[in-house]
Amino acid sequence: MAIRLPPLRSLMPKGLLGRSLLIILTPLVVLQAIALQLFYGGHLDIVSRRLAHGVAGDVGMVVELLTRFPNDADRGWVFREAAWRLDLSLAFEEGATLGPLQPRNAALPLLPLEEDLAFALRERVGLPFDADWASDPRSVIIRVALPDGVLHVEAARKRLFTTTLYLFVLWLAGSGVLLFSVAAIFMKNQVRAIRRLAQAAEAFGMGRDQGMMKPEGALEVRQAATAFNQMQGRIRRFVAQRTDLLAGISHDLRTPLTRMRLGLAMLPADAQEDGAALTQDVEEMERMVAGYLTFARGEGTEAPKAQDLVAIVQDLAARARRDGASVAVEAPARLVLPLRADALRRCLGNLLDNARKHARRIAIGIDAVPRVPGGPPAWAMVTVDDDGPGIPEAQREEAFKPFAAFSSGGTGLGLAIARDIARAHGGDVELEDAPLGGLRARVRLPV
Repeated sequence: MAIRLPPLRSLMPKGLLGRSLLIILTPLVVLQAIALQLFYGGHLDIVSRRLAHGVAGDVGMVVELLTRFPNDADRGWVFREAAWRLDLSLAFEEGATLGPLQPRNAALPLLPLEEDLAFALRERVGLPFDADWASDPRSVIIRVALPDGVLHVEAARKRLFTTTLYLFVLWLAGSGVLLFSVAAIFMKNQVRAIRRLAQAAEAFGMGRDQGMMKPEGALEVRQAATAFNQMQGRIRRFVAQRTDLLAGISHDLRTPLTRMRLGLAMLPADAQEDGAALTQDVEEMERMVAGYLTFARGEGTEAPKAQDLVAIVQDLAARARRDGASVAVEAPARLVLPLRADALRRCLGNLLDNARKHARRIAIGIDAVPRVPGGPPAWAMVTVDDDGPGIPEAQREEAFKPFAAFSSGGTGLGLAIARDIARAHGGDVELEDAPLGGLRARVRLPV
């Protein structure tokens, strides 16, 4: 069975800071790896071979002298000259044989010193030998099998090893860490400006006015912050103008409607039947105008404050019960979040009024939903269920449009205003099938 590896995209960091640092780190690591390879595979290899051949040549010279001058007197001066001129400590074990060397871990596993020395000894000495790198941390003990015994050669390890490697690796690691740290500090400052811009945009979308943000960071980020501030100003002006226009039109309409109502009331008795029908139309128009005025008054002026959502819902449910509705509420003891209390009362009140008009039973539920499983609450959910006829699924989105008309009647403003208020909070209103058999209105509000 083939093992499927996760796609590369899933292994990428999700945030801009992580991706930016990865973009910086990847070429840095590649560059350091190439430099290390060039040094390790080129310069270090050449130096190691030359040092190994130098020690092997000295050992080979000593072996050649001992072979040509085998008596004890000559051996003495050879040992003295080797110690003085070649920096080699020699000892001869007469009659011994070269036994197997006990296996040990490599003293310097990342360096080619042992292989280079073994190759050089085979080339320069030409006799059976072994090398002990582990017994003494400061020297290498080389044993060479001669015809009459075993020659022990102790060579200082510094003759085979250069500290340049440590300095080079330290330079590679140190410069890499320094460059990465500097890049991380600068990128963190740049990303902080972008994160603040995102937070300001999210807060503005949720109706939380935090004022103009201060442009900071790179030129492009400052330009984005300036454009965002200008956008906030334009949106505020547009909302204010729309609210004033809506309020003005609604207020102006009340005067002719009042005159029409008075005129209908003064109709003669034989026209009262027709007048009653017209009076109903006028009352319907007055309710529409009242809805406009109510929405216009609260849309742009009320500021969000920390409010108990459960208390608001319980109060609305109690009022509905006093009007004869059967309303059950299932909610936690308390759920506080930033709300425009009056606007939210209109939102939930409209949903309750719609349910009361078309159903006998109403159930309200409140729950806090985390963004990720096990995480902190991100959304507050309010569901209003009823057992009425509901709205067909294909027409549910249409029901949110102003003046949408269905067989159940109504002016079509209640759901439109409810969704507008929820979206001004940064949430939304959705329609679903209710467990009671009717319609469920789900209100989502950010915590």
